[in-house]
Order: sequence, then structure tokens, then C-alpha cells
Amino acid sequence: MFGKKTQMVDPADALPGRTDRSMRVPDTHFVNGNTIAGPWPEGCEVAVFGMGCFWGAERKFWQADGVFTSAAGYAGGYTPNPTYEEVCSGQTGHTEVVLVVFDTAKTTYEAMLKVFWENHDPTQGMRQGNDIGTQYRSAVYATSPAQLETAISSKDMFQERLTAKGYGAITTEIGPIDAFYFAEPYHQQYLGKNPNGYCGMGGTGVSCPIGVASTGT
Repeated sequence: MFGKKTQMVDPADALPGRTDRSMRVPDTHFVNGNTIAGPWPEGCEVAVFGMGCFWGAERKFWQADGVFTSAAGYAGGYTPNPTYEEVCSGQTGHTEVVLVVFDTAKTTYEAMLKVFWENHDPTQGMRQGNDIGTQYRSAVYATSPAQLETAISSKDMFQERLTAKGYGAITTEIGPIDAFYFAEPYHQQYLGKNPNGYCGMGGTGVSCPIGVASTGT
């Protein structure tokens, strides 16, 4: 029933998209008033995560300590400058992601990974709960070699904890970021504008030991 929705499109069959970056990006974050598209203050670092529907995922990050701004978008696929409808078709290869800009004087990439791992189930493949399709797959797109190394290490840590609790293998896609495309304005900070809106976020209840592994706790 869900076969086509859960199979990655072949690059040759992906939608062509468009060459111009015409998507309008709001000037400021609806919740905290900071700029979404930059430039961002010195000392900020960018991270990109996919953990199911980006509405709930973005809220998890803008609520995290040290986050300067956040934005909903698309990454990991083949279609340049896609629309939401195109991503939903499963013919772009993109997954819904959140761009997170955090202040390195106040928090760390490890802390962002902890938010990521603990607030969704990374073992579900091309779905997250009732949201089914390639656009809902779990992903970490690193913006630097250091991020990539840290993300892979954190996956190994969390896998041990998940296995001990009876979960299967982590299916999270981890790799360097190719391109990030902003989603439509109405998706940005959606749950800030619509507090009672749909949120499909749900973690496993398992704690990720990143940042505490050296203490043995």
C-alpha cells in the first residue's frame, strides 16, 4: 500500500524543479524575532536535521537553549528549489528538515544532536509515526567535517541504548549537506502561529548519552 511513497525516487526520474530561488523567506522568526535567512551573528553555527514533519521538529529546536533561529525546509534530494506539493509527491527525493542556527557560546552541536535523537524514533525508515513517505525519513546533514564525525559517533552511542531497550537498527541518513531549500512562508514556525496545530513528534523515551559518555553515566 505504501510501497511507492516509501521508495526513493531515481535521480533520473526526479522532478526538474527550477533554477531561481524565488521562495520568499520571512524577514524574522515569528517566535523570537531573529533573522531567519541571515546574516547571523558571529559565533553562530548552522545544523540541519530531518525528524519527521518539520512543524513539530522546528518547535523542538526553537525551544532549545542557545538556538538563535530556525527554519523549515527541504534537503537530501535531487529537485532544485522544490515546492511543498512536489516534496509530498515523493518525486524530489527531499526530506522535510529544520535549519538550526545556534550560538556556540551558549550551546553545542552535541546538545543539538541530543534534541534530535531524543525527540523522534530514528528506527522507522521512510516514516515517522503516522506520517509515511520518503519526506519523513530521519536525517542529519552536516555542515562541516567536524559535525559529520560527531553525528556518526552519536549514532553509535544511541544505537547501543536503543538496542538495550529492544529497538531495531537506526535508519537515519547521515551525510554532508548538499543544499538546503527554505519551505514556504506558512510552514515557518507553524506551531508558533498555530499552537494547536498538528504535531506528530514522539520520541522513544530513550536518553542519548552524547555529552555524558565520558563520565560513564
